[in-house]
Amino acid sequence: FTTKEVGKGTGLGLSMVFGIVKQFNGDIEVYSEVGIGTTFKIYLPAAETHDQSKMPEVDLGTIPLGTETVLLVEDDESVRSLCARILEGCGYHVISACDGHEGLKICEKYINEIDLVLTDVVMPKLGGRAFSEQVNAMKPGIPILYMSGYTDDAVVRHGIIRVDANFIQKPFTPDSLARVVRKVLDEN
Repeated sequence: FTTKEVGKGTGLGLSMVFGIVKQFNGDIEVYSEVGIGTTFKIYLPAAETHDQSKMPEVDLGTIPLGTETVLLVEDDESVRSLCARILEGCGYHVISACDGHEGLKICEKYINEIDLVLTDVVMPKLGGRAFSEQVNAMKPGIPILYMSGYTDDAVVRHGIIRVDANFIQKPFTPDSLARVVRKVLDEN
């Protein structure tokens, strides 16, 4: 569903919402009348309240660490800053880029020092897949980890990334980002 002209959007909006709702065991109802409009009702199960004093503490000693260099490509400044702080806190050296074009400029200078590319999937100008294909041409086999607010199923189904691509869905916890980065590095 989109109100955009043909060719003016990815068509992933409702697919993303559907994926997220289903992940939380919810449901969506659609009511539509020609000339009047469309209404989407989203139903999610009620969450249990938790006593904050009983919440388990995160054991920082179990978060995997590293010393490798990570090229972080993310157009959202707040997400880019947060990811950089998480990874730097785990010992990684992080080089940040605000889009695919800036990421390519960094790669031209430092490709041999970069151990992993962490890139957003959907970015203006140069998206994550097109960016990563150019990086892979510079350094074949370089580990690439995609991140997106869309579900992995949605981005694969729409051909944005390959089915076998390394992927982490936003939002993620610092622990899950650290674990996935370490896993991708260790597998390559």
